[in-house]
This record gives sequence, structure tokens and C-alpha cells, in this order.
Amino acid sequence: MDANAIVEAVRGRPDVWISAFGADELRERAEQADPRLPLAGMPFAVKDNIDVAGLPTTAGCPDFAYVPERNAPVVQRLVEAGAIVVGKTNLDQFATGLTGARSPYGAPESVFGGGLISGGSSSGSAVAVADGTVVFALGTDTAGSGRVPAALNGIVGIKPTRGLLSTLGVVPACRSLDCVSIFARDVPMADRVMRVARGRVREDPWSREGSRPLLAEPRIGVPEALDFFGDAGQEKAFARFGGDVTVDVGPLLEAGDLLYRGPWVAERLADLGDFLQAHPESVLPVTRAVLETGHGFTAVDAFRAQHRLRELRNAADRMWEGIDVLALPTVGTTFTHSEIAEDPIGRNLTLGRYTQFANLLDMAAVTVPNGFTADGRPASITLFGPAFSDDTLALLARSLPVDNSLTLAVVGLHLSGEPRNGELLDRGATLVGVARTAPCYRLYHLPSGAPGLVRSEAGESIEIELWQMPATEVGSFLAGIAAPLSLGRVALDDGTEVTGFLCEAYAATGAPDITASGGWRNYRARGATT
Repeated sequence: MDANAIVEAVRGRPDVWISAFGADELRERAEQADPRLPLAGMPFAVKDNIDVAGLPTTAGCPDFAYVPERNAPVVQRLVEAGAIVVGKTNLDQFATGLTGARSPYGAPESVFGGGLISGGSSSGSAVAVADGTVVFALGTDTAGSGRVPAALNGIVGIKPTRGLLSTLGVVPACRSLDCVSIFARDVPMADRVMRVARGRVREDPWSREGSRPLLAEPRIGVPEALDFFGDAGQEKAFARFGGDVTVDVGPLLEAGDLLYRGPWVAERLADLGDFLQAHPESVLPVTRAVLETGHGFTAVDAFRAQHRLRELRNAADRMWEGIDVLALPTVGTTFTHSEIAEDPIGRNLTLGRYTQFANLLDMAAVTVPNGFTADGRPASITLFGPAFSDDTLALLARSLPVDNSLTLAVVGLHLSGEPRNGELLDRGATLVGVARTAPCYRLYHLPSGAPGLVRSEAGESIEIELWQMPATEVGSFLAGIAAPLSLGRVALDDGTEVTGFLCEAYAATGAPDITASGGWRNYRARGATT
């Protein structure tokens, strides 16, 4: 573990990290780690609604912060297994939201760029794993917060059966439904962490144990029909997955609607109501608006909803008589930060459409990448099973044949033979071939010596290279790209879009316009130097 590199990465992403230990302390812990332990020396992140001794727990609200004296039991088990806590990560305030855009500490973007949200509420934990800063991370999941961020960052998210991982030392969102979740870049690592962290904690009244027989060939169900909210790319990606049986998921979706449109919102006030009343100005307006809807429900409403949930759970139990695992897209569509800003509550509900029912219906879930849409957005599948089917879900998730690589458009110093091409090769990227952009870009020679591709109404077609990179390597690759360059959507001359390098327009002011060369390689061939 390179403590200095980790600390530098943390400092460079204040939108991802809220607090962290220093390099000296991380280095000392790494040196003391027993190599025989199952997670020896592995750096990990903790969502900042879970207690870590010596670091403040903010739950995304500075005025709520306190400094715990002890680790939450789930954190302590990982530490005792040799893992090293790096720090606390950003989240949607009070774990209320699925966007990653509801925090005073900033709103992380997905590692795939293009303005795509990171997902929430465990936004920082997912990005910290996806960008390679840590090996794994802890999040929480009430409505999908351990799954939506995994989907939007191309990583694995485990939402265990409620109670398998203790929630003692976790700031409650909805206490009867909360789960601690796990993020990792692949299923074996996530499952490895799960096996260390799980287990009954006597002091935790919500903790429990249980198991089901491990199924090597489970019957897989897929929905009869789904709404992808007009997103043909996500619909096509899910169609690549084939199940054994079609099932009616209507009762599941109705159960999910109860979470934010029913009295379970009021359960959030059971723990946060006093703080909200005493410090209303300390809570973000969108978070406050969601929480305050809980005041509109009566005890009669709560009982009626519980009765209806019992009926829906009975329907779910009958579904498990015909299948062992249910596969759904984790999200039906994706959003950018600007799209979320237009409708923060409505689009949050859209993100949770295929996640919100899981804890209400006492299901386990594992989220895995499912390749990409044609325009370079991540696609994902979540596997659901009845309570305590966690081991079967992990086994199935390991075996899914998914092409999880991203086509990346390269325009300058990362081209074949150029100085930074090794950064692609070192990450297992392979050259697809030469292509051209649509005629809507201009190319500039930036003061840094690199080229900058800027979208322009007066643009031309620019020569580029297309590389295929494993999705798990994209985050660490992007971490080495300095502003004003970033990843975004690049339009090609065949009408498709891919992820690629773009430059902020401001940086091109005064820089030589080299568009007429047709591409960086041609420009260099004419005698230009970097």
C-alpha cells in the first residue's frame, strides 16, 4: 500500500472524501498488518454515516457531526482482519437519495465522465473503489444506495440480507430496513469482504443469522415487461441477459412505491426528526423536503401500509416457488447532474424503481456490471434472491459472461507510439482501430503540450484512435488525467458516440488551432513539437 499516493488521491477529490487519516498513520498500520490475515494491508473506505474511531461521523451534515470513540462492529471486524481504513466518504445527506447530488461536500461525477451522476447515497464509497484509491468500501443500502452507485461506476455492489452485517454504529436512515453494503471491483473481492464482515452482533437488536442451501444452477427469472423510461440503450443492454422463466414483478414494484410514497418516510423522522426540528437550516432543502413528507402520515396509514406490504410479500414468496433468482436492470436509465437538477425528487424515484422493494420484501441482492450502452454509459444487472440466499447470488454473479469493457476515443498523447500510450497498455487496453469524429470538433495545441478536442459548431472531422479498456481500469486511468481534459461523449462520423477525451472550451483561448491538420499525429508529422 502506497500511503503517500492514497493521501494524494484523497486530497485531490474533496467531493469524494469528507475526512481521512494521514500518510504516517496509514503507513504505520500497513507495517503492523499481519500478512496472514484475510484482508491484510488492504485499504478501504467507509461511508460517512458509519462510525470510525477518531474520525467525525457527519452523515453528510456538518452540524450533525460527532466523533465516535469506537469503530462500528462491521468496521472493527474488517480492521481485525487486517484491512486499513483510509477515511470517510461523501454521501447523499442522511443517506436520503440515490443521486449522489445531495451533499454540502460536493457531488461526485461517475468515473465514466460525461456529467453522469455517481449515484447515491453511497456516492463517495463507489467512486473511491472505481477510481482505484481503495480496494473495497462500505456503504449503506435502504432503497438501493449500495446498488445504484455500483451500477453507475461499473463496479460490484453487495446488498446483503438485512441483519447479516450489523448496523450498530450506523446513523439510521430507515432503521428497520437499513443494510451495510459492500463495494469492490469484482465479485470475488466483494464476497471475500462479506465473509469477514458478516455475523451476529449481540448488542445489535437488528442483527441476525441464517442460511439457505447453495444452488449451483439456480432457476433465473426475468420480468415479463419493464419500463426503461425511453432509454433504448439500457433496454438493449438488459436484453443481452437471458433468464429461464418470465415473472410478473408488479407486486415488487408496488412494494417499492411504499418506501417513499408511504409511511416508511416517517420512520426516518423517528431518528432524525428532533435534529431536523432543532436545526432546519442545517439540512439541505431537497433532503428536508423528503423528510418532512413523513409528517403527513398517521398511525392508521402505517398499519394499512404494513397490511398491504404483508400481502405483497406473500406474492413475492409465491414467486420464489418458481424461481431461485430474479434478474433486473439495476437502473432503467441514467441521468446527468444537470438532468437531476431539473427534477431532483422525480428522477430520484426513477433511479430507485428497480431497487426500492428489496429491503421491504426481505431480499438479498448483488449488483454486477453488464457492459455498456452504444453511447458509452454503464449498464448493470442486479440479482435478487430471498433472505439468506447471499451465497447463491455471489456464486451466480461470478459466472455471468459479461463483456465489461469500454470503447475509449484517444486523440493525443495516448495514441499509439505517443508518450502516454503506456498508460493504456498497462491497464490491459487493446487497440480497436483508427476512426474519425463527427465534423463538430476543433483541435487545439494546449500550453501543457497536449492537444485539446473542443466541440464547436464550426468544427471539422478529427482523426482519433479507439481503444478497448476493461471498465474496472477506467477510474484509475481517469484519475491521472488533469484538467482541463476530462472524459465525455465523443460523436463519431458514423453517427455513434463513445467515451473519449474532451477539453474545456476556456482552455483553448489563445492556444494554436491545429484543426486543419486533421489530427494530432498529422500535426506532429508536420514538424510540430510538444
